[in-house]
Amino acid sequence: MELTPKDIMNEAVLALDSKKGQDIRVIKIENISVLCDYFVICTGTSTTQIKSLSDEVEVRLLDKGISALRNEGYSSGSWIVMDYASVIVHLFSGDMREFYKLEKLWADGEDVDVSAIISEN
Repeated sequence: MELTPKDIMNEAVLALDSKKGQDIRVIKIENISVLCDYFVICTGTSTTQIKSLSDEVEVRLLDKGISALRNEGYSSGSWIVMDYASVIVHLFSGDMREFYKLEKLWADGEDVDVSAIISEN
């Protein structure tokens, strides 16, 4: 069974939550951009945790048969971008998240309430 963009987003959120990612946010941008359907944004407390978050998203989605088109930033560990076509996962250090302010940049997008996804586990 092929995963929908929403399914991919849900799996990414679950993976991030399982590794204690902080301030997990999802912005639905499918109606305002051709870039993707969802941005998943998360903060890690260290480069080690940020890489661990990335690894967990990758493993969880590979288990579902989904591979990233590309990953950027893994070697630095302060901002990792994982492109799953319909879903782009952004993993930031606190400073980098504050610097780039993606939530402000994409404020026209729809905030997706992920509390139900996270609270399931």
